[in-house]
Amino acid sequence: MKIEFYISVLFNENAFSAIEDAISVEVALSISVNEVPFTVTMQTPGNEKDLARGILFTENIIRDQNFSPVIDISSINENGCITAVNVKVPNELILSDFSGTRNVISSSSCGVCGKTSLSDLECVSVINSAILKPNLISEMFQKVSENQNDFKQSGGTHAAGAFTIDGELLVVQEDIGRHNAVDKVIGYLINNQLLDKVKCLTVSGRISYEIVNKAKSAGIPFLASVSAPSSLAIDNAQDAGITLMAFCRNTKFTIYSNPQQVEIDNDQLITGKVKVKSDVK
Repeated sequence: MKIEFYISVLFNENAFSAIEDAISVEVALSISVNEVPFTVTMQTPGNEKDLARGILFTENIIRDQNFSPVIDISSINENGCITAVNVKVPNELILSDFSGTRNVISSSSCGVCGKTSLSDLECVSVINSAILKPNLISEMFQKVSENQNDFKQSGGTHAAGAFTIDGELLVVQEDIGRHNAVDKVIGYLINNQLLDKVKCLTVSGRISYEIVNKAKSAGIPFLASVSAPSSLAIDNAQDAGITLMAFCRNTKFTIYSNPQQVEIDNDQLITGKVKVKSDVK
């Protein structure tokens, strides 16, 4: 199962419509070595044993290419996705880099640090009473684009922007890593005592679990991206009270969670949960 189908809300040319969207599945996989938790990685379901072996090799835990460790499946979720594996390795083959726990979480693209178990990934929900005007989204991304000085020169950086509920730009930060760009924005807001003013965070790349978690940690209720969200990002945003908007390009965007926080005229589009799995394939 690598794709799930969600009912979402499309905003296009000042009109809303309900659509069915195919979303890439993101699942947290816990990897243990000899029953000792090592890391949690966000991944697309499938080939989990290859993933575990590859991580242990690239992280200098098991460098012997001729050794094939026994990798047992420890846990499977309700959708049949593997969520935990244990790698059995003779102690003499484990290199000194392994101290029992890993200092960073491995993700589908890097991000959250210091996690070795799934229970470490929880965070408080965002409290919000503000309503966002949909026409402000394209204006926000235009303002970010105008301030992407590094990208204009190199074409190699991501950007994140912070805005008030009225679309006032507070800061744009760039970095080669999209997670770093988000962290730089949040750090700037904290250092300049502006965190209480920000309501919307825009990012230039894909939305995964980690990006939603950063917005959640900062108490930001609106998250918008030019690219796609993952299934775990949508679920996380829905539970956190965050309105997640993706494929924000020109005058179009799609709402995947909590659409009631966006000014929508059509009442039919804001009843119930927008995140509904209509099918799993």
